[in-house]
Amino acid sequence: MDDPISLAARAARAGGTVAAERFRSDVRFETKAHKNDLVSDADAAAQDRVVALLSGESDAPVVGEEADTPSTVPASGPAWIVDPIDGTANYLRGMRLWATSVARVEDGEPVAGATVMPAMDDEFLADDGETRLNGESVSVSDRTDPETFAVAVLGWGPHGERDAYAALSEAVVRECGDMRRFGSMQSALAFVASGGLDAAITTRRPNPWDSVAGAHMVRAAGGTVTDLNGGRWRLDSQGLVASNGADHERLVDLARDVAARVDG
Repeated sequence: MDDPISLAARAARAGGTVAAERFRSDVRFETKAHKNDLVSDADAAAQDRVVALLSGESDAPVVGEEADTPSTVPASGPAWIVDPIDGTANYLRGMRLWATSVARVEDGEPVAGATVMPAMDDEFLADDGETRLNGESVSVSDRTDPETFAVAVLGWGPHGERDAYAALSEAVVRECGDMRRFGSMQSALAFVASGGLDAAITTRRPNPWDSVAGAHMVRAAGGTVTDLNGGRWRLDSQGLVASNGADHERLVDLARDVAARVDG
């Protein structure tokens, strides 16, 4: 078997190619959990391609967002985590910001991640040593003042369940330099890893296919990723705070305060 980062990269590229071939075409889609939670036949086709490649070269189980794969990451042993199109709503609207993401975990801890953005012609790869963008090593930003930070607020939910998102957005607008929403969590985390963003935050528990590869990239690029208590983030953690590491505690406090007000 190839080393994990090489196989993750090849699988993400293969799935991204399938999705790109259907991009801005008449793609069929339907809703899942709610009317703004969309899935397309391009998602299914891309995931099928990724799973076929991984299964052909690795015995590790594959966990995926779409049907026909398990949705729970095993607590022990190796596994692959796949998101065939992270940012399906962007994809279906003809917007270029979407990604195919593949992560490898060992005992629940990521060891490799690949996030490929075919429409942007960008490829982010991370092993244990570094994060690379299109083959060049990248690192998190060097800003130290949160009042200058560009921060992505993650974790959008269905209508009627956005109080925490609204409160977190308000807090970021009040305390940070600027706020971003991309509609693709893996993309936002990759941007933190490469220094375009200074932080990305959610008070929700993100799905592993939306977060594991990106969290690994941030760490490999020199950043910090924690839960709402400031502890090391894992795929079952409540909330996610990813930053360049400068004044990370202030961002954790911001997110934790929002969660306490909304949930308490």
